[in-house]
Amino acid sequence: MQKAKKLPELALMEKVPKLASEGELLHFLYSNEINWKHVNAIKTLTDFNDDILSDWLNVSVKTFREYKKPKSVFKENVKEQVVLLLSLIRHGVEVFGSRQEFEQWLTSTNFYFDNKAPISFMNTITGIKYLDDRLTAMEYGDNI
Repeated sequence: MQKAKKLPELALMEKVPKLASEGELLHFLYSNEINWKHVNAIKTLTDFNDDILSDWLNVSVKTFREYKKPKSVFKENVKEQVVLLLSLIRHGVEVFGSRQEFEQWLTSTNFYFDNKAPISFMNTITGIKYLDDRLTAMEYGDNI
């Protein structure tokens, strides 16, 4: 029986440290080249389009698409945001058991987010960390 190949995006996501460890995140940021393959991992692992992803990174759609060019260099804040988003996606999939269930949670209104969908908080570092904290609380028995 042939062993199934792992998608490169999944392998990349598994290398990204969890949000809880800021030291590991900093080390990852400064010891890895963060580029389009990381953004493409987000695109491949989610059903979100360029408009949504550019909003999360606080750049225009045009700038977002410019990042696809081989010689593109990401600003430091964009690199950090990309790594944090990958880390959050990793954690969310672990908590919910599937990407689809995690995305459903992200796009549904929620009491803990002022009756807004959690996805609306993904365009800031503080928002991403708050989402991650909520995922951790759910792991320890909080039911939303």
